[in-house]
Amino acid sequence: MGEEVILGGGVEQALITDIAFWVIALSTIVAALAVVLVKDLFRAALFLIMAFLGVAGMFVLLRAEFLAVVQVIIYVGAISVLIIFAIMMTRDVKRGNQANRFQISAALIAGIFLLMTAFVVYNTSWNHLNDSNLPTKTLVALGEIYANTLPTLADLLLRDFVLAFEAASVLLLAAIIGALVLIRES
Repeated sequence: MGEEVILGGGVEQALITDIAFWVIALSTIVAALAVVLVKDLFRAALFLIMAFLGVAGMFVLLRAEFLAVVQVIIYVGAISVLIIFAIMMTRDVKRGNQANRFQISAALIAGIFLLMTAFVVYNTSWNHLNDSNLPTKTLVALGEIYANTLPTLADLLLRDFVLAFEAASVLLLAAIIGALVLIRES
């Protein structure tokens, strides 16, 4: 009959991954711009959810499935629902985002940040997994990291970055206590 073509390997996989990357990247950028440019707060919150989902899609493409799930659960599930709930409880939703005096300075800071990011991306030496300069032992270790994302992340959090992990938990505890104090006073 002929050769059997297995999808998901070789050139087909690279093409599908490239197409998925560009679709997710462009939709995330458009959604992020819409969050800032749309006057209606509710629609801006919906575009924010779309941008969060795009970031989760990027995590999936980077083979960081655990981070993608955390992104969806925390940001799309919790933070976005909280923002939409706050918008719905506000009286003047129809007025939308009001123009203020910080637009020019915010645009200037965003432009400086964009130029700095482009400078760093251009001047960074990017290493690839299939780089022939990497030793075989390093490639095997990187392959194991990509195969077992969750145990590797847990090992890093509880061994190498335990101080940062504990500092984040104390920060979240302080935020909860602050929210309770604010609610109790009103």
